[in-house]
Amino acid sequence: MPHTATEAQVVDGGSASKPQRIIKLGKTTDDSDKKSTNRRVKDIELCVPIVYGTIAFYLGRKASESQSHKWTVYVRGATNEDLGAVIKHVVFQLHPSFNNPTRVVESPPFELSECGWGEFEIGISLFFHSDVCDKKLDLVHFLKLYPEDESGPQSTKKPVVMESYNEIVFPEPSECFFARVQNHPAVLVPRLPAGFSLPAPAPVENMNDKGRGDTKDHPLNQWFMNFSEADELLKLASARQQVQAHIVKLRRELSVIDGMPQPLKPAASYECI
Repeated sequence: MPHTATEAQVVDGGSASKPQRIIKLGKTTDDSDKKSTNRRVKDIELCVPIVYGTIAFYLGRKASESQSHKWTVYVRGATNEDLGAVIKHVVFQLHPSFNNPTRVVESPPFELSECGWGEFEIGISLFFHSDVCDKKLDLVHFLKLYPEDESGPQSTKKPVVMESYNEIVFPEPSECFFARVQNHPAVLVPRLPAGFSLPAPAPVENMNDKGRGDTKDHPLNQWFMNFSEADELLKLASARQQVQAHIVKLRRELSVIDGMPQPLKPAASYECI
């Protein structure tokens, strides 16, 4: 599945109505699955809605030929929650003209700021905690500095905002991962069957070492796009997971029924007239 998402643009904040994007990551296949400490919850999927994008401000009188804009690229929770329980670190790949173009952000909020004059594609690689997924997720985002409407001088107060909304789905998560995010606001968690127990959540290395990792009080928060369909999309995703769990349950019941001896059909009777 390609990872280039449909993007939406605003010049001064606002809302966006966008199609849902789902990226499903395959589960770990190495020998760690066999360890009791990393057992998997079968027939369950966890969903993590994320937003990644850029916000660019024109520098106006402070602009130079090589530095006309200050911009920030980031990965955030769709509702601005802390993603540190899922994502270990993020690598941003900038244009090779930048000093040290490969930037690693080790803890949330996962973001970096720079100055420049040109638009280009930024590679964004998400690396997850070992009990989440051993595969990285590569995304691509186009840095937009100039608004579509260039009829007048660019404002220094209203930035150009480009954001993409995705849902990352983790099938059959490890018990440790499930236990850690069971009540986490950034993760959509389906209801477990009655009587199912999970181990105590294990601490995650470097998680929240620097305090809060959410973006609710972020200085750029006022410019984050409000996806008008986000709440409905999250509800639909949750409902989809519940339906999937119900289908799995029905399939199991049917397989049990199919394995049971079937009663003999009564012989057909014929009436002679």
